[in-house]
Amino acid sequence: MAEMVTYLPISSPFIRFAGRYVDEAFGVAAGYNFFIFEAALVPFEIVACNVIIHYWSDVVPAGGIIAIVIVLYGIINVFAVKWYGESEFWLAMGKVLLIVGLIIFTFITMVGGNPLHDRFGFRYWNTPGAFTELYKTGNLGRFLGFLQCLIQASFTIAGPDYVSMAAGEAENPRKVMPKAFNGVFYRLTAFFILGSLAVGILVPFDDAELKAAFKSGLPGAAASPYVVAMNRLKIRILPDIVNSMVLASAFSAGNSYVYCASRSLFGLALEGKAPKILTRCTKSGVPIYCVAVVLAIALLSFLQVSNNAAVVLNWFVSLVTASQLINFSVMAFTFICWKRACDVQGLDRTKLPHTSFWQPFSAYYALTGCFIMTFVGGYTVFLEGQWDIPTFLFSYLMVFIFPVIFVGWKVLKRTKWLKPHEVILRTAEVDAIDEYTRNYVERVPRTRWHASDTPIGSWSLSLRERKQKNQAVTCTF
Repeated sequence: MAEMVTYLPISSPFIRFAGRYVDEAFGVAAGYNFFIFEAALVPFEIVACNVIIHYWSDVVPAGGIIAIVIVLYGIINVFAVKWYGESEFWLAMGKVLLIVGLIIFTFITMVGGNPLHDRFGFRYWNTPGAFTELYKTGNLGRFLGFLQCLIQASFTIAGPDYVSMAAGEAENPRKVMPKAFNGVFYRLTAFFILGSLAVGILVPFDDAELKAAFKSGLPGAAASPYVVAMNRLKIRILPDIVNSMVLASAFSAGNSYVYCASRSLFGLALEGKAPKILTRCTKSGVPIYCVAVVLAIALLSFLQVSNNAAVVLNWFVSLVTASQLINFSVMAFTFICWKRACDVQGLDRTKLPHTSFWQPFSAYYALTGCFIMTFVGGYTVFLEGQWDIPTFLFSYLMVFIFPVIFVGWKVLKRTKWLKPHEVILRTAEVDAIDEYTRNYVERVPRTRWHASDTPIGSWSLSLRERKQKNQAVTCTF
């Protein structure tokens, strides 16, 4: 993805690339899949907020909390959207501090820094063990347990797609975007691996509170397995602090998904791929009907009122996971088609601003892995005695919807599957970004961290001159 985006940094790149390098119908299907993926995360986060709040008290019923959160999302996204960027910056910083703090907490407690003075180390890797049996016994049961963890991990692999969405608005994208992609990859990999390691160290898989949370939807452990560890170690106050920060993170994530999903739908409408009425905005530029559609989908969170919270969360996890794996499959297949076009048309990829490694083998590997996991995600419903209609629908809904949208748009608009020599690689946008990059003059940050007594004009162009020069060649993508 990084290679294509740095070559042509435009807004919503992987969706538009799918239409430009594969087939317009393929891009439309990818766009709606991404919208559903974003929109489905809203009710997921709302249910998560409800579970966390009930850790402290169940005085307010689930329906009441869900309604309050939806109303708050509506108010924030319609009337307070101008504060969105600033608030998300500080909330994101809080998320980073939370995960770093929990990793440090794990190390301190495992070596004996806890009220029980218990140096448990890696005890739970031996007793009860690192692998548990699931559905079956023996090696097959342990494999199914690992497979279930792999499915859950598929839910968390988002990252590069969000980075690419900002390509069209980034300053000097051909220099900035490769660093952003690499930074996200290494940070998320570190946090996910260390976070998983920390949970495995702190809590055994047979913990009663943990099992109750996942099977019965009881509050506490469902909010965070770290809370279970703190309860086991008789640590006070800290569980409330952790749950408060997790609650803020969940609420912030849900608000972000409302914003992103509504803008994704708005983009589809602007391109004529969604009803025109969705292009209408308020005076402040908020796509009001798109926000309304996303909040209407958020009403699915009321499923928790008549169902187990853990079950409802698993439903949304299944839907989001399938949609996300399709999303990554689209990216990998689009890159394969793009590389074929480059090879046929003689575009030397080694001279591009960024070149991905082990291609096209890594793209084929990603496509194969994501495609297989898309169908494996709901395998449990096919086991003896495990059939469940809602679980089946949430697991495979997008598997059916994606080809329906693709075929429907292809028949309706009579789009063409592009051959490598038919793909247009050199566009006016590429020429514009080439010129922008050649003439770009880096601006010196003017913040309290970058303050300098040396006048800017003594070693570079004045700020106004640089601004005028950049504006002369800037193109809005």
